[in-house]
Amino acid sequence: MLIPLRHENMRGRRWPIITFALIGLNLLIFLLTNGPIEEQQPQRAQVRVQLLLLAATHPELHMSSEASSFVESVKKQWGDRWEQAILSTRAALSSQGGNRTETDDPIRLQEQMDSLCDAFETQQNADILDMYAFVPGHPRLRAYITANFLHSGWLHLIGNMWFLWLAGFILEDNWGRLIYSVFYLVAGAAALQFYAWCAPGSYAPLLGASGAVAALMGAFLIRFPKMKIEMALFLFFFRFKFKAPAYALLPLWAGVEFLYGSVFGATSPVAHWAHVGGFLFGMAGAYGIMRSGLEQNASDAIESKIAWSADPNIVRATEALENSQFDQAATILENHLKQKPTSTDALEMLQQVQWRRNDIPGYLRATAQLCQLHLSAQEPEAAWRDYEAYTNAGGDKLPAAVWLEIARMLETQQNFERAATEYERLADAHPAEKQSILALVAAGRLYLKKLNRAAEALQCYQKANLSKVPHLDWQPNIEAGLRDAQAAPGTLALKS
Repeated sequence: MLIPLRHENMRGRRWPIITFALIGLNLLIFLLTNGPIEEQQPQRAQVRVQLLLLAATHPELHMSSEASSFVESVKKQWGDRWEQAILSTRAALSSQGGNRTETDDPIRLQEQMDSLCDAFETQQNADILDMYAFVPGHPRLRAYITANFLHSGWLHLIGNMWFLWLAGFILEDNWGRLIYSVFYLVAGAAALQFYAWCAPGSYAPLLGASGAVAALMGAFLIRFPKMKIEMALFLFFFRFKFKAPAYALLPLWAGVEFLYGSVFGATSPVAHWAHVGGFLFGMAGAYGIMRSGLEQNASDAIESKIAWSADPNIVRATEALENSQFDQAATILENHLKQKPTSTDALEMLQQVQWRRNDIPGYLRATAQLCQLHLSAQEPEAAWRDYEAYTNAGGDKLPAAVWLEIARMLETQQNFERAATEYERLADAHPAEKQSILALVAAGRLYLKKLNRAAEALQCYQKANLSKVPHLDWQPNIEAGLRDAQAAPGTLALKS
């Protein structure tokens, strides 16, 4: 299984409100509709199976126009397999004691057909799937919008929302909220219509945001073709990570969707043609937005509203970054930070520049500095994100003073287990620093007082006591910790 993890530009100029709103709306609608859809499905399937079976075994019976269209669409979809499918269905119903009429009385048969037609039409005007999902054989105007907010399960929802987040927030940041919102809704409708052209008359309901999300992926390809995407490949019990540019990954995905659509068509449970249609629309739409000047106008409007754009060095660095002149952008930002070392905007951009030019040591330095600034500004969530970014990039030796503050922040949040772990990691990474003594004493205290793990507390105090770092000022605390840990249950094996 191949999953995208992130791309090179995971920071926008402002909060992606529309992307957050779309994700929240999809989640809310799923919570409201998933249960009713599951309740309606058995009856819906039963009516359709009985209708098809009766129509196949008694083609002389009169049907309503809606029911007749449904039956004809299924016959066309199955082709030569129609008779075989009907025989298999009859056998399955018979083995399960299915409800079917054995009479040859034409009046009773027609009454049963009329009843099934009535039930079919009632469902079309009451069931959520028939009312709000997109049915090519029975399209409703509102379904071009509503179908994009329905999902068939948690995996379906989570997958679509993850791709929406990765591709959506950066497009919102470049296009502005109005253009992005209109594009998303129109793209979803276009993807559904493309599927309808490829599967005319189909009565299989389409639901999900994947068509609109595929359009965002197509737009991402046009707008950021060289941006590298970090991927995770899960193979049995192994996980591999690699990075590749958008121009290599996204066309490959679209090609696979085209292949599946060509082979399986409308019989697949996945709407591959909606993905293909959305992707093509996204490419065309992004090109049109870029060439028309709308994107530049929106970007200029955003720049005028955000404070950091006023600094000429940041503006110059931004222009260099947009033109992929990473070395020039890094030089500008590093010189700027010499004058303004507390500029979080410059550090965030430098962090991005170093990542995109694959300078991992530079990226780690910028991330560590950014973490320190966020800690100083009392922004724990931002500081923790910086720390995770640091460790995810392979960093294992955060500056001792910054690391100590991270561990203390975790302790303040009562995350004692993780705080103790970070204290110990700090001490192991910086054994010659004064902070290693403070970290070992703090870890011992947490293990002893909060986690009831006296043996591990004793080990921490012993390490602190044996440390070559001068610690006379902390010796009373260490000796008190040793006594308490040795007196606690569970440390007998370590006392000798």
